[in-house]
Amino acid sequence: NKAGVALNPAQPQSVVQDILDQVDLILPMTVNPGFGGQAFIADVLPKVQRLRAMIGDRPIHLEIDGGVNPETGARCVAAGADVLVAGSAVFKPSGNLGGIEGYRANIAAIRAAGARAQAKAA
Repeated sequence: NKAGVALNPAQPQSVVQDILDQVDLILPMTVNPGFGGQAFIADVLPKVQRLRAMIGDRPIHLEIDGGVNPETGARCVAAGADVLVAGSAVFKPSGNLGGIEGYRANIAAIRAAGARAQAKAA
């Protein structure tokens, strides 16, 4: 079993300090929970960086959910995220591709942007 904790955009990273050794995943939300298609809240990126530093070498995933697309996903990976959740960016049409092929193309674009950001950080 795995345990995780989610933080709303306004919550400080300090709320997880005392439970770091008990969680497998920390999810700082980059939108206010409630509905899909919201704009990415870039002000959360410094929190992601601080969380990555707090996590250190612990085996804790740092997941981002909210407004993730290739551009914002790359910024999140550069800040220290290692898991990206995308909804609207996956299920929108991709150029002239529809359906499953469009979804695959959108996922591939998010993965590629994350990989480029990770390579730059290394």
